[in-house]
Amino acid sequence: MSRLLKICFLLISVNHAEIVHSQNAEDLPPLLHKAVEEVITGKYLNAILDILHFQSSNVWTADMLTKVMAYFHAQEVMFTLSSLQVSIKSYLQNLLYQPRQLLSEFQQLDQQQFQTAMKYLFNSRKHHIEMGNIIIDWDKTREILFQSPGVNRTLFLITLDKCFLALSALDCVDILSQVLHSAVNYLQPDIIGSLPNVLQEDAFRNLSTVFKDLYDRTSANTQRALYGWMKQILQTSYNRSAFNESTSWVSAENLWILGRYMVHLPLEEILKISLSEIRLFVSYDNATKQLDTVYDITPELAQAFLERIKSSGFDMRNTSTIYRLGLLVCFYDDMEQMDAAVARALLHQMIKCNQLRGFQAEVQKLKSQLLNIAMQNQTLNDILGSLSDAVVGLTSSQLESLSPEAVHNAIATLNQVSGWAKSQVMILSSKYLSYEKVLSFYNVSQMGALVTGISTQSFYSMNPKELSQIIRGTTSQYLSDLSPAQQQGILRKIAASGDFSSSVKDIQGAFFKEISLSDLWKQTGYNSSMMKGKELRRSQALYLYELLSKKNYPVDLLSTGQLVKGVTCQLVESMGTDFFLNNFKFFENNLHLLSPYQVNCLAWKFWKVSSVSIPPFLLLVLPIEYLEYVSGPLCVSFIESLGKTEMDLLNPSLHKKNAVLQKVQECLNGSVADEYDVDLLGNLICHLPPAFLHGRMSLKAMATALHQFKLCQQLSHEQKTEIKYKLLELYGSPNNWTAETILDVGPFLALLSKGELNVLAEKFPDTILQIAKAIGPISSAEELLSTVFESVSNATANIESSITRPDCLGTRAPSSDEIIKLAEANVFWSVQELKCMDTGTFDKNVELLGTVSGFNSSQLIVLKEKAKQVWGSLPDWKSYHIVSLGRTALALTEHEIKELDLHSVDTISVLSQQTEWTFTQARSILQGFLEDSGQTISTLKSFDLVGLGAILCALNSTEIMSIRTAEFSAAVARIGLLFCSTPVLRQFKKMTESVFGTATSWNGSILQEIGTIAGGLNEDELKAFDKNLMPYFQPIAIRCIPPEIFQALSPEQIANLGPENAAMVTRSQREHLNASQLQSLQLALDGARTSTPETQSGASTTQAMQTPAASGAPCLSGFGIWLCAVFTLHLPF
Repeated sequence: MSRLLKICFLLISVNHAEIVHSQNAEDLPPLLHKAVEEVITGKYLNAILDILHFQSSNVWTADMLTKVMAYFHAQEVMFTLSSLQVSIKSYLQNLLYQPRQLLSEFQQLDQQQFQTAMKYLFNSRKHHIEMGNIIIDWDKTREILFQSPGVNRTLFLITLDKCFLALSALDCVDILSQVLHSAVNYLQPDIIGSLPNVLQEDAFRNLSTVFKDLYDRTSANTQRALYGWMKQILQTSYNRSAFNESTSWVSAENLWILGRYMVHLPLEEILKISLSEIRLFVSYDNATKQLDTVYDITPELAQAFLERIKSSGFDMRNTSTIYRLGLLVCFYDDMEQMDAAVARALLHQMIKCNQLRGFQAEVQKLKSQLLNIAMQNQTLNDILGSLSDAVVGLTSSQLESLSPEAVHNAIATLNQVSGWAKSQVMILSSKYLSYEKVLSFYNVSQMGALVTGISTQSFYSMNPKELSQIIRGTTSQYLSDLSPAQQQGILRKIAASGDFSSSVKDIQGAFFKEISLSDLWKQTGYNSSMMKGKELRRSQALYLYELLSKKNYPVDLLSTGQLVKGVTCQLVESMGTDFFLNNFKFFENNLHLLSPYQVNCLAWKFWKVSSVSIPPFLLLVLPIEYLEYVSGPLCVSFIESLGKTEMDLLNPSLHKKNAVLQKVQECLNGSVADEYDVDLLGNLICHLPPAFLHGRMSLKAMATALHQFKLCQQLSHEQKTEIKYKLLELYGSPNNWTAETILDVGPFLALLSKGELNVLAEKFPDTILQIAKAIGPISSAEELLSTVFESVSNATANIESSITRPDCLGTRAPSSDEIIKLAEANVFWSVQELKCMDTGTFDKNVELLGTVSGFNSSQLIVLKEKAKQVWGSLPDWKSYHIVSLGRTALALTEHEIKELDLHSVDTISVLSQQTEWTFTQARSILQGFLEDSGQTISTLKSFDLVGLGAILCALNSTEIMSIRTAEFSAAVARIGLLFCSTPVLRQFKKMTESVFGTATSWNGSILQEIGTIAGGLNEDELKAFDKNLMPYFQPIAIRCIPPEIFQALSPEQIANLGPENAAMVTRSQREHLNASQLQSLQLALDGARTSTPETQSGASTTQAMQTPAASGAPCLSGFGIWLCAVFTLHLPF
């Protein structure tokens, strides 16, 4: 947009050519005369568009500007350059920063001007626009325009309002497509009414295709409204044709046009569809592709379609027909006298069914029935490879019964299946590898997702060259799915082989983060290009950036992305002004990789070198007083910049966050009035205070904001409560809500009362179930999950139980269907009901039950006893049995743990993921592992240490000091994630010194590497750290420092903690600090500068900025920067 300003200067430029006083209107071409008159009356947008249109068919002559200026003089319009500059600046800022005004201006354009605007905005292929000796970067101009949420919405609304009257319908559809693909949330139900209800056939088809492409990104109510619009046009077109009006308007072609919107057809309409049309539709080559995407179809509608397809003459047992059914196959119900081949064909197609939005319990039940049919007169070994993903439904005992040969023969099918439980993968991997005898690169490459079932010890036993091939081969895509212990096993073997340097460059993605700092130190031959595609821990990045900066250009390092984590404040401070400003984009584009401390350093650097152009979001990390510069037109760019940034990434203190939100409210004039304000707020909407939501957000804004609120990660209970009241205002009583409204409300459903939820669950049980499945732990939605439990229970209450145990008569036991449907809501089964669960049901669902976070100890004990019934005595339990227990394992007593076979580090790795072990349970697990694996602490490998995880917190000091240094150094980053007691951390700290030297010699990368282990430092060691190292303590380490040790830090050290570390200081730590230390802590929280030279520099800059020339405040980024610059320069026109 800013480049357009230069056009205006064509009209006002003080050209040194002589002005002829006798100029009059006849001397100017009509269109140019019109443009000049528009400049005189202040209609600059109209003038710009007329000039662009004039230029498209005329050539600028040398005397054109002279004639224009002469006309001004003849009309006695006395512009001064400065007054007109101010007018144009104000006008253009208003258009960009007040999009409602832009909408009004667009509405007043004449047809020719509107056509010109649309042409240049959407259809122009010009990269530059030349007007005499003035060149406008049109690509950049459009980029700025389309990055503005307000401008985008205006363009969408004006296209709906004027385009179909001024341009061809096809052009308008193309424009809508361009706007909507970047901002689909503009499509609200009330807007759909503005769509044209009469369209040429080509335009309608194209627009329908746009809406089909956007289906998943629109709300349920919008989907319903778009279906209504498409239906209206299709019905009108159908009624004009020669067809009999008594038949359905849903022809084969109309079904194809509807695409995914076909799921909104009423049941009665589907049953009326002509059989010949259904037959024609299913015969289309693209029908299968369309039916493969109806993810939100319901069983009732799917079965109605299946019935019509069957009635139209298709053989529903024919493999070709089954292939054409798409996701309708998930609801196939014609099971009578089916032969095994048909069942296998259906199972093959049902691999798609996990994409359905719900109804997985019904799908599992159907797969189970088909599995039984497919196995008629055959063994599981014979047909394993033809069962598709139904094999996921097999119990561990069924999988255990398979022969190694059968698994080997079926591997091409098994390696493509998703949804495996960890225990299933362990069994199948073991079977496959027992057939292959030797673990090689080729064998592993055949396993696909099953590679995660290979034991850590097996990886460690492989030939290192074969392992190096795995890292480079197609199997590398599964490496990030391996447990940390497995990854460590692979790395230790390669590192020990001496071939590590050549392998490092091939390790990609998150797997690279598992390489220890000490291992990186030992390697050579690094370069910047090698770092692309790798994820780095901050400790790795700090080391590698410093190392690579000696032989690589900084821009090459920054462009890798991940290496920005290693940029220190000293490096930022040393950057030249031009280099910093030209390459700031590398930091801005990777904001999510930077620590709040790094962002704070960047903010101070930017303020120092170019305060007039500082990106607004950086003001958030400077002390609060810097927010005073945000006012007037700068408000919009400030909010827009923060709205595009995730505020939590910047980690402001509560005090500062409140000040920022207060400034945002001021900038919005105290309210969120409409959808334009919602667009502007972006992510900021998640942080608006409850009181502001209550009284200052209009219902119009709320309709648009709902989608944004659903994306918020950490809304407070008070915010959610206000959102609930807004939803009730917006949609009325829940008693009258539709299924679409329930889907749109989504997680906020949990805020309704039990009575309201009961009404909805009765009317829309499947919809409520779908939302509850994604709701999270019970603590966040107890009443919703309780309602779901009652709804599911009531639906199956009349089904006869097959249980005959005397103590279970009259007790309803959980069924597989119910357990799958309920997910977290399984927590509401009573102890007695769980006791009465059929052993087969438990065996089938043990993994799912192990994921329920809300089960209490009594429920877990019952499930543990059920496991004993199914699997026999504890010594007979296999590793995969123990792994499948999940949280149920927490019910194992110290004595029971001793009975288990815990020889495998992979079993321990899974057990250590549970965070609720008592100290005695943890000790039992540790002892069990050592005894069953025949090891002592001193023989443990790094992968054993990593696998033990939180169990290491149960080690005593003697045991810790007997860990081998080399193994400890390889695992130290993982150990540094544990929250152990202070005595344990102190011993780990001693071990760390044996790796990295005495604590007083540690640098930033070491502090980052060791994490919580730094919590084991003593007073003297902590005091000895240079203040510049304080930001490099990991935030989790700060919490682990005992308060009596933490108070030993000097005020200077505390002031240099950085915002993130300062925010981690606990209440008890704070209570031990004196006034000077508390003042320093506040400085760190505020992001204040603490070194004297920089403070003086910052202060002098601040002083200079308090009395800026004309604008009254520093400009902010984007359009504002350009305006500030252009009005302080003499433009050479």
